[in-house]
Amino acid sequence: MFPFIIFFSLLFLILLPPASITATHHRHTWRDFKRLQDAEKGSHHSSIVDLKQYLHHFGYLALQETNFTDTFDDDFEQAINVYQSKLGLSVTGNLNYETISHIVSPRCGVPDTLSRWHGKNNYAYFRGQPRWWRKIPMKLSYAFSEVYMIRSLNLATIREVFRRSFDHWSSVIPVTFVEINEYEYADVKIGFYTGDHGDGEAFDGVLGVLAHAFSPEIGKFHLDAAETWAVDFGAEESRVAIDLESVVTHEIGHVLGLAHSSVRDSIMYPSLKPRHKKVDLKLDDIRGVQALYGSNPNFKYGHELSESDISSGNGNEFTTATWNLGTYLLILMIIHKLCM
Repeated sequence: MFPFIIFFSLLFLILLPPASITATHHRHTWRDFKRLQDAEKGSHHSSIVDLKQYLHHFGYLALQETNFTDTFDDDFEQAINVYQSKLGLSVTGNLNYETISHIVSPRCGVPDTLSRWHGKNNYAYFRGQPRWWRKIPMKLSYAFSEVYMIRSLNLATIREVFRRSFDHWSSVIPVTFVEINEYEYADVKIGFYTGDHGDGEAFDGVLGVLAHAFSPEIGKFHLDAAETWAVDFGAEESRVAIDLESVVTHEIGHVLGLAHSSVRDSIMYPSLKPRHKKVDLKLDDIRGVQALYGSNPNFKYGHELSESDISSGNGNEFTTATWNLGTYLLILMIIHKLCM
């Protein structure tokens, strides 16, 4: 009976309004913060120091000194505020359930703050608004590395996934993509890598960072070979499986010049939970890329694309249905500890 009393007591705590958990409660050293990977298998953030390093890596904690302490200080609180604002979360400055669940979720390795907002819209571009400067209609080539590939999926399957992903974007802009065999001469160079692979953006193993791609006209497109890449969740039963097409479609947006959006349902939102598929461009994605390249003459807005698509609060990216009882208990205990 006692564990159930604890559970429902903590459940009551997490259902309190965010304002009831003030930043004042956080100003202490969080030395015994339980490892977040117990909540989300593969999470790489187990303390405030780790969270500071995470926020620093993605551009939210812009400090010259990276010898971080395990203290909830003013800079950390401000970084959380900016992170919450940038990702369309409730801005509280607190490490609440919503914020923690985003931090432990797998995501793209491109920093969120290497971008600028485009007026009142949610879509964003890299600084300087780079794009491919070719004659419209445009043709871009892509090729796969012969060395840096994975063996868990056959090449024919991978090629088909990339073809579909490129088609998602070419259906809305006057840009076509063609696969070639000459890797060195391709506009977009694709490979699966592990750890430090020479571009200054090392991969971190299972989950964590899934992939990254560089802005135009660099054309580098890298995926973490350590992931359990899947094209069919029926055939791939791993609970840490990542949908390849969803990640590829997202990274192509970077290749074209889009940065991260605050719209949770959009392709260009930075995170993707395991065993979740998201491949359809939303209105925010389409408006952003069409502002760079114009519209495909054959593209027409359908009824499924409405103004509601650009609401930053309409997403189901982090629905609690994907969390098991153990996850609830650990996250609730984290929130409870922060309130002590």
